[in-house]
Amino acid sequence: MFGRELKINLKNFIIWTGILLALFLMVFLIYPSLVAEENISSMNDMMEMFPEDVLKAFNMDISGIDSAFGWLKTEGFVFLLLITGVYSSILGANILLKEENDKTIEYLNGLPITRRQIVLSKAGCGFLYILLMVVIVGVFNYIGLVLSGDFDKKVYLLLSITPCFSSLVFFAISLFLSTFTHKTKKVFGLSLGIVFVSYFLQIVSEMSDKVEKLKYLSVFTLADIRNVITERTINPVAVVVTILLIIVFTVMATVHYERKELV
Repeated sequence: MFGRELKINLKNFIIWTGILLALFLMVFLIYPSLVAEENISSMNDMMEMFPEDVLKAFNMDISGIDSAFGWLKTEGFVFLLLITGVYSSILGANILLKEENDKTIEYLNGLPITRRQIVLSKAGCGFLYILLMVVIVGVFNYIGLVLSGDFDKKVYLLLSITPCFSSLVFFAISLFLSTFTHKTKKVFGLSLGIVFVSYFLQIVSEMSDKVEKLKYLSVFTLADIRNVITERTINPVAVVVTILLIIVFTVMATVHYERKELV
């Protein structure tokens, strides 16, 4: 069952991972010319035009963008968190429901497996592909940074782990939501809405101390890249909360799917 899931979802995994690698490849190829000495001063002048709150939202107040690593610590990882979150949500919303949409659920029900095994196999496949995507992109960017110049290897390695925290939780939430309907489109909208609302809350919370507590409503808070940059460590609370949320939503998805009336 697990091998079947890996095969079915391999194509989408390759497409999404390939898009990310292509985009980061463009950065490594183009960025050196953008940060040439004659352009650095103009870039710094441009940065001074932005309000401090906006710079803080993208970590530009604690990291410059005069190198590829600087860009990764600011816009790069914010972009990576968003894309991996979208992929994870789509995967979680679709991985169970596609059996009903494709009318293959009758085939699965005819096999000597339980619904719990179906959910756990699909969840395991999703978790594995998300982790593989993060690892592949992380290794690719590491090689690109090595070729681009000097960078803080410890900070980068810690940063490269952070997408796991938010993405795995998005997948588990979407998997759970998918057990309440028979139509993929309904879950797609809700799952993607959770991702973009979380992104919005995270950005807004960084822009003003008055709304700082909004970050606790955002899944992206678990991937605290700002803390990694400033403290050079991963918040252990984020690790514990991530594990708990994954377990809770996966268990709830399993329990509810066992009671679900399938079409």
